[in-house]
Amino acid sequence: MNTPILQFGTSRFLQAHADLFVSEALSRGEALGRITVVQTTDSPASTARLAALAEGYEVIVRGLRGGEPVEERQRVTSVQAALSTARDWPQLRAGFASGTVQVVLSNTGDAGYQGFDDDSAAQLGAAAAAPRGFPAKLLVLLHERWQRVPEAPLSLLPCELISRNGDTLRDIVSQLAQQWQLPTEFQAWLLAHPVWANSLVDRIVPEALSPAGAVAEPYALWAIERQPRLVLPCTHPAIVVTDALQEFERLKLWLLNLGHTLLAELWLRAGQPPGMTVLDAMRDLAWHRVLQGVWQDEVLPVFDALGEGPAARDYLVELRSRLLNPFVAHRLADIAQNHAVKKQRRLAPVVAEAQARLPGLAQPWLRAALHPPTQ
Repeated sequence: MNTPILQFGTSRFLQAHADLFVSEALSRGEALGRITVVQTTDSPASTARLAALAEGYEVIVRGLRGGEPVEERQRVTSVQAALSTARDWPQLRAGFASGTVQVVLSNTGDAGYQGFDDDSAAQLGAAAAAPRGFPAKLLVLLHERWQRVPEAPLSLLPCELISRNGDTLRDIVSQLAQQWQLPTEFQAWLLAHPVWANSLVDRIVPEALSPAGAVAEPYALWAIERQPRLVLPCTHPAIVVTDALQEFERLKLWLLNLGHTLLAELWLRAGQPPGMTVLDAMRDLAWHRVLQGVWQDEVLPVFDALGEGPAARDYLVELRSRLLNPFVAHRLADIAQNHAVKKQRRLAPVVAEAQARLPGLAQPWLRAALHPPTQ
């Protein structure tokens, strides 16, 4: 493994976001280098996808740009190697310990940060199999890195849709190091040396291509919080390094993601067909009115109270166009996966902020979605 970028996860999102950005930047000489992708699950679909990634794959960017329809087909060639933690763990450990990797990307899904009781310090042994949990896998790699090349630059850029995802992942890995009773010098290094970057990704990637590739909307954003010693995988127009990451997070989580989850809630309540899409829902006058009403009456007042109302209204203008994209089939059944967890992440913070700043704001739809009546 001799690439400067290591990526955990083979999702269609990463294929059409970070991997595409690096591919475009490579053609301009503006990327660190190519990517080694690591499969962390043993599903047949992931295995087939893994085999195809390093051969190059297509991303179809389809939608509206400036009100005009666009369709662009781009060949992504940024993935140099594809490994599996089940089969290639010794190779991955040796490559990471060499110090070549400067950037670690991840998108491990809604449950990606969970731990497993059977993961333990015994897996630090040279002949041990890979731990089950992603944080434990990362801890083993970082421990070996600390032993071999502690001064080599390293930035971790998690792309999971979790607020302050870099801080969250750092704290989980640090707590695990304490549980495994690893040396205090290593625990101090974990907190002080690697750059744990908080970031926010924003792109709708509703469709996977087989065996690899994806269909994505034209809009794309990767907002990364500025930190000393931060190493980026590439330079790209969609990458924004900012001192105000929380404002970007609120726009996406409280408007786009909240809107998606509310439409999924309506879909679940109505028992509509599994093929129903966001576009179908937006074209349903009654559902559209509900969503518009929630944005207007239950969410925008909270942005106003935070002094971020103008930015939220500007974001909504483009967001309405994105949700009405006639060229993207974003299925509500896909959005509804892990629905209870998503409601807590996307709806509950808006209600909590309203309670703190606007205690008289009713928010009937959001509260009903968070606390549905028992049957």
